Amino acid sequence: MSESFSQKYRVGIVGATGMVGQRFISLLENHPWFEVTMVAASARSSGKTYREAVEGRWAFDWPIPEHVAEMCVHDASDVSAWVDLVDFVFCAVDMKKDEIRSLEELIAKHEVPVVSNNSACRGIPDVPMMIPEINSDHVAVIETQKKRLGTKCGFIAVKPNCSIQSYVPALTPLLDFEPEKVSVCTYQAISGAGKTFRTWPEMVDNVIPYIGGEDEKSEQEPLKIWGHLEDSPEGSIIVNAKLPVISAQCLRVACSDGHMAAVSVSFRSKPSYEEILNRWKNFETLPQKLNLPSAPRPFLQYFEDPSRPQTRLDRDFERGYGVSIGRLREDRIFDWRFVCLSHNIIRGAAGGGILSAEMLCAKGLIPHRI
Repeated sequence: MSESFSQKYRVGIVGATGMVGQRFISLLENHPWFEVTMVAASARSSGKTYREAVEGRWAFDWPIPEHVAEMCVHDASDVSAWVDLVDFVFCAVDMKKDEIRSLEELIAKHEVPVVSNNSACRGIPDVPMMIPEINSDHVAVIETQKKRLGTKCGFIAVKPNCSIQSYVPALTPLLDFEPEKVSVCTYQAISGAGKTFRTWPEMVDNVIPYIGGEDEKSEQEPLKIWGHLEDSPEGSIIVNAKLPVISAQCLRVACSDGHMAAVSVSFRSKPSYEEILNRWKNFETLPQKLNLPSAPRPFLQYFEDPSRPQTRLDRDFERGYGVSIGRLREDRIFDWRFVCLSHNIIRGAAGGGILSAEMLCAKGLIPHRI
């Protein structure tokens, strides 16, 4: 049973006018634990109401939540002006990586925890990169990070790249069979670029075989998620796993939402068809056991129908927090192959951040500041 918080957490959205920021605001409407109390964006939006700041750019069919629509947008870089309005923030800004890291560390040094959708801090050994169902134990490195930053409560936790969050959950229940080589091709929706078909008409009836930086993130980030905690002179850190070796190709396709992955994998100890299906069916995880508000139940589903999962039909499985799998079959080069699907903006971005924040709150790592 999840903890019941009598006092809601005051939540800020930094980067609130972008697509992921908009989705944070939508998902947090009526959240049982969290209440949006501050929105921040670039200086050009500062001083406007949120409704004015996103005029003509609101990406969804549903209206802006009224309590947010009339909020005054703060300048994200002027941290001291808004820091007292929040207990923690979600960060989804569009800036250069060094600027993002500087901003996130500045917020943390103001004793405000940061749950980040950005990639700038993902490679730092004392920053947990979380899929809560898989590696929530990595939050132990936060104490090391706080020592480095000189903080008591402030820290940064990040969610991984959206491209990996379809196939990493499917591979995780099979890790004890020791996967050695993985080949994956992802087919990624345009919302992953912050676009809609209205704003990116060139993507209609189109596929682009390149997304900057995605191949490398898809090959490297799973190794940190599957990594282990290790003591260092500074404290506990995350050391990346050495296997499996992952080869990835990432394509942009003409879908509004939903990232699909075609996966082939070789194991040191090849599991049977029945063993794989059993692992997927019975994969129980901590967010489900804690009954966190956003936790999918179940996390994974498998389709016997060879034409599923399909992006339009299945991306909203478990409100977009679940992962769908299908087409498990033997591979002529590898051992097994299958396809996976996740909602890139919910599971892969804003929703994954919200679930991570719920986990951090449940573990007592995010305090109320007043």
